[in-house]
Amino acid sequence: MKRTEKIKRYGFFNIDKPSGLTSSTIVNKCKWLTATPCGHLGTLDPLASGVLPVGVGNAARLFDYFLEKEKEYIAEFTFGVSSDTLDSTGELVFGGRVPSEEELAAALPAFVGDIDQIPPKYSAKNVNGRRGYELARAGVEFELPSKRVKIFGVELLGAAGKENTFRLKINCGGGTYIRSLARDIAAALETYAVMSALKRTKSGVFGIETALPFSVLEEDLPVCELEKYLLPTESVLPFETLSLVGKNAERFFNGVAVEVDEKDGVYKIYREEEFYGLAEVKEGRARAKTKLC
Repeated sequence: MKRTEKIKRYGFFNIDKPSGLTSSTIVNKCKWLTATPCGHLGTLDPLASGVLPVGVGNAARLFDYFLEKEKEYIAEFTFGVSSDTLDSTGELVFGGRVPSEEELAAALPAFVGDIDQIPPKYSAKNVNGRRGYELARAGVEFELPSKRVKIFGVELLGAAGKENTFRLKINCGGGTYIRSLARDIAAALETYAVMSALKRTKSGVFGIETALPFSVLEEDLPVCELEKYLLPTESVLPFETLSLVGKNAERFFNGVAVEVDEKDGVYKIYREEEFYGLAEVKEGRARAKTKLC
């Protein structure tokens, strides 16, 4: 049954995605509940759980401002096994030794910094107009080029309590594939490994400690109750506010670049008391960059 009552304000849901659901399933649920277009800010594989920010309404236009934000994951890598998907959901092939905790810890510093990483073939990477996972499922042979990613830190947390499995905390930039990291760390130890569990605990300003359990969305709350969990758009944007008054403000909101004293960068803009969007200052002139109202 289609909902007709639309949510009255826009912003972000910080959702704790459970393992086993796709990111699009979460987004579609938000669309249905709010009767408003929605979009997530960085997908999670079905196996993965944790922080999935979902922009509601025009807040989804801000995707580009979250691409380079630091992310934190708690991952489990199982050694002595490989798979076509690089995780435990694929076709598993057992073989290869299992390193000691000391060996694994000694290998991790080489993966901190700017590193080159080949994405998994079972991914959403575009290959001549088709997704990599589509080609891989169809048995098509193809290669993906390596990409430069940033790893801020990799910490071994110890054995995961499962056979041949270790738990790691990984802080990285956007676009990093944790599955590929499992493959590459294992290769450095002359063995194999798959990612067997993953939880995203941080995505920019969104943290797991304040994330909304998906079970709350499954309660099909009325819009008035749902709005209590909506984070205002301006509250998650790490930009200073640009104040405009008088004729400067009038000209700016009519689409004219105006002279300002602020340094170059992106700023939040308010029109009276309402959050208007983002402005960009360049060489002493400010103009509207992303309008949200």
